[in-house]
Amino acid sequence: MGWAIAIHGGAGDIPLSLPPEKRLPREAGLRRCLEVGIAALKARNHPLDVVELVVRELENHPNFNAGKGSVLTTSGTVEMEASIMDGKTMKCGAVSGVSTVVNAISLARLVMEKTPHIYLAFDGAEAFAREQGLETVEMSHFITPENIERLKQAQEADRVQIDYTQPIQKEMPKDAAVADGDSQIGTVGCVAVDNEGNLATATSTGGLVNKMVGRIGDTPVIGAGTYANHLCALSATGRGEAIIRGTVARDVAAVMEFKGISLKEAAAYVIDRVPPGTAGLIAVSSTGEITMPFNTTGMFRACATEDGYSEIAIWDSPSK
Repeated sequence: MGWAIAIHGGAGDIPLSLPPEKRLPREAGLRRCLEVGIAALKARNHPLDVVELVVRELENHPNFNAGKGSVLTTSGTVEMEASIMDGKTMKCGAVSGVSTVVNAISLARLVMEKTPHIYLAFDGAEAFAREQGLETVEMSHFITPENIERLKQAQEADRVQIDYTQPIQKEMPKDAAVADGDSQIGTVGCVAVDNEGNLATATSTGGLVNKMVGRIGDTPVIGAGTYANHLCALSATGRGEAIIRGTVARDVAAVMEFKGISLKEAAAYVIDRVPPGTAGLIAVSSTGEITMPFNTTGMFRACATEDGYSEIAIWDSPSK
């Protein structure tokens, strides 16, 4: 048994033809965030601190759909969501409808630690953030030119989509992933376990491009997009509505416990049960096992273990 960490930057219909200018910054971002997490685990920081730290880094990266890179609602506004959970105590915190807080994941942790509640949203979450002295900025801080263009494309096509959706073309490249026109991307997450088997998970997102104002996805829903207990920690990504219906994160832990099977087997079982093209997840067990299954074209992901194994990948199902 040793420490282990996994991170993701979204799962979905990522075209094999994804241009280098879109692919390389995200791969570099994953590599940087993985290094931050590894260093924190080696320094014997608690996994709860590690996952918050890594997700903050991902939120601050403009190429991921969380924090600085959050996509826009149908009204052109930002509504961010996040949640965090500790496996040993099963304490958790979540927020939705956040539009001025620089790091929503840190607000979710404060909800967990400083209130009697689990979930705060919209005006109440914003007021609590100010009360706690969290860094806030104007909403324009989160709005990037790329996301303005994404919203324009989505509105022209009259669709709700996530992150990597490619512009509609009369002739698509042969190696491009084409499904129903929606790319199932749009979340960042981190799961970690230390040498003592302590587990934690954190997930953050900007949601869906052109989503209705007030829409809430799976990310802040404990047991759907985020879950941790004494056995494992999970962070899901994909089509939020499908992940909520499938209670994906909790189901993996339940199948692992009640069927007595490995984390890898449990995660594969749950992912196979949700509609194709809708979900992916990262997970670690208390014994340091890692799995990162997905039923989409790809998933931006990275992981590392104390024994020296590491991986950064997008396409093809991982071997571990």
